[in-house]
Amino acid sequence: MSVEKNIQTVKNFFAAIGRGDREALLALVAEDIEWIIAGKDWPLAGTRHGHAGLADLLETASKSMETSTEPREFVAQGDRVLVIGFAQGKIKATNRTFEDNWIFAITVRDGRLTNIREYVDTQALARAAQMDAA
Repeated sequence: MSVEKNIQTVKNFFAAIGRGDREALLALVAEDIEWIIAGKDWPLAGTRHGHAGLADLLETASKSMETSTEPREFVAQGDRVLVIGFAQGKIKATNRTFEDNWIFAITVRDGRLTNIREYVDTQALARAAQMDAA
C-alpha cells in the first residue's frame, strides 16, 4: 500500500478509538496484532496480542481512566507510521489528572495495523495512578 493509504488507515483507527467503535477497530487491525505499551506500575503497561488482547486493553482503559487523545502529526515511510499526539485525562481510582505527550510507532500491512508500539509519559501516568500511602 502507499504511504498515503497507510496514513489514512491509521487516521481511521484513531477516529474509531475516538468514537468508541469496537467493530471498526477490529476491522482495521490484523488478527495477530501486537500492541506494546512500555512501563510498569499502571494498568495499561504490557504487551497484548490479537483481537482478544485489543479488547482487553480497551476494557482495562475504560475501567481505569477517562481520557481524550489528539493525534497531531503523522510521519510515514514504507509500512511504518509514526503518530505524535497529546492526551489528557484522569485515573479513576485516584481521581488524579495527567497530561501525556505520546508517540505511536505503527506498522501497517495490507491495510491493517499489525504492530503498535506506544511511547507515553509513563512517569506522568504512574504518578497519576499512585495511591497515597495510608
